[in-house]
Amino acid sequence: MAITAALVKELRERTGSGMMECKKALVETDGDIEAAVELMRKAGQAKADKKAGRIAAEGRVVLVKSDDSQQAVLVEINCETDFVAKDENFVQFSTEVADKVLSEAPTNVEDLQQYTLADGVTIEETRRNLIAKIGENIGIRRFQRMQTNGILGGYSHGTRIGVLVDLEGGDEEVAKDIAMHVAASRPICVDESEVPAELLEKEREIYSAQAQESGKPPEIIEKMVDGRIKKYLKEVTLVGQPFVKDPDQTVEKYLKSKSAKVNQFLRFEVGEGIEKKTENFAEEVMAQAKGN
Repeated sequence: MAITAALVKELRERTGSGMMECKKALVETDGDIEAAVELMRKAGQAKADKKAGRIAAEGRVVLVKSDDSQQAVLVEINCETDFVAKDENFVQFSTEVADKVLSEAPTNVEDLQQYTLADGVTIEETRRNLIAKIGENIGIRRFQRMQTNGILGGYSHGTRIGVLVDLEGGDEEVAKDIAMHVAASRPICVDESEVPAELLEKEREIYSAQAQESGKPPEIIEKMVDGRIKKYLKEVTLVGQPFVKDPDQTVEKYLKSKSAKVNQFLRFEVGEGIEKKTENFAEEVMAQAKGN
């Protein structure tokens, strides 16, 4: 069967693949467009499986709020390069996935992957097709929902950092101020009561070992460690940190001046905790030279 330009165009529109890939698939299936679509789907899945082991530490954090601003979600979707993170297909996929998380409230990523998007294709299949089209590993890493009866503040620093804040009292401006502070200062929890005991014990052990080297009496060492712990708690708790917009006062004082209280906050940053591959091009060239 003759492979016409119209047939190639139709397959491109249905699959989003390149012209040469579409023409090749049509040739292999003797012009049967349904068989070509199936062939390309299988090829896309094979490409996705092949790229699954590659580190994807770039991407986007998407923040979506409900119409009544009482619910919101943060979603992190990863790719391999910053270039692809800006690709319109990747951006659209990220936004659609975040909208689905908000509307359907899935329990985990595996659950989310089974939902279908507006075109009737599942999120997982869409992800695989996007990998085949773009040529990079793409993954939905995590998402989290926040719901409030108070004020829900949100802040996105570009597409790399997203923050949600559940505020009691105050107003939307205060909520945004706190969200911006969390984005910049990276507190690990709201106040001292939320600091994990094992983390505090680990810090105490480190400070104690450092203080022992001073040769001072045990009672002095204990006071030194207590002082370091107090300083550490101010550094890692939201209310103990100097407020970014006015470092002369703590966040706690700022909140009190606005008759507000933070119940919880959530901060996502692209790639945090993912071990990125570092390239040493000098070593790579040397290895190639030795190989030759």
